[in-house]
Amino acid sequence: MDPKNGSSLTGFILLGFSDRPQLERVLFVVLLIFYLLTLLGNTTIIALSRLDPHLQTPMYFFLSNLSFLDLCYTTSTVPQLLVHLRGPDKSISFAACVAQLFIALGLGSTECILLGVMAFDRYAAVCRPLHYTVIMHPRLCALMASASWFIGFANSSLQSVLIFLVPLCGRNKIDHFFCDVAPLLKLACVDTTGNENEIFFASVIILLIPVALITFSYGRIVRAVLRIKSATGQRKAFGTCGSHLTVVSLFYGSAIYAYVQPSNNYSQDQGKFISLFYTIVTPMANPFIYTLRNKDVTGAMKKVLCRDYDSR
Repeated sequence: MDPKNGSSLTGFILLGFSDRPQLERVLFVVLLIFYLLTLLGNTTIIALSRLDPHLQTPMYFFLSNLSFLDLCYTTSTVPQLLVHLRGPDKSISFAACVAQLFIALGLGSTECILLGVMAFDRYAAVCRPLHYTVIMHPRLCALMASASWFIGFANSSLQSVLIFLVPLCGRNKIDHFFCDVAPLLKLACVDTTGNENEIFFASVIILLIPVALITFSYGRIVRAVLRIKSATGQRKAFGTCGSHLTVVSLFYGSAIYAYVQPSNNYSQDQGKFISLFYTIVTPMANPFIYTLRNKDVTGAMKKVLCRDYDSR
């Protein structure tokens, strides 16, 4: 068969979990519940940050960005997966596959950068409390958030081009539930070592530089918190920082496994379940991690609910 460029294909077949029909039924119910909780939790965070003046701070500005990002990230893959889990048609058009890869990669890369920015915000709040409002000026916050989105989608543009320039020889069955990097490269009929190395290098930069920033920030935070004489002050500092560290651990743990490893060590079945974790479980868990461990958010929620009740 003569090599054909991927653009000559009319579409792809997303195999997903079709080899496990009984699992598909269970996954449909579980993922539908998780998706609804994701919509509810993240929308609540965004609404509370807008409605309560006490939450209009840099920390909640970035948290609102994270919630909006998670809403978009989950919506880029899960609705289509739910449709595929309920019927025999697993197809996706070529244009939709390109768009899905670009959007999912862009949002995932943006979240990597944004979590690093949020760690810097916590560092400024705990280690430079007297200068916090000067350091985290609204313009700087807007600039850092915008930079996160720009860098994330610039990385996505680069990786998407590298992937779809590879000849696919007419092969169109993707062993995954959405268009992702590793399963798409497996369709190639040529040596993709060069592409894999370039994508691996880009992934390392996007993932590990924010990790280095987070590690530095929290190293300084721990030292500062241990110097606080008040036990209440220590608990409050560890409480807000602990929520962020939990989110960072969940997201980076799964993302590093999925993207920062040699392709010969990549297990397609494990990759599918890891992808489920960072595309649906983490975005669903994020708002609950922040609300359950944050008295400011729970207090704002009670005030809004009481205000609505009283107005009736």
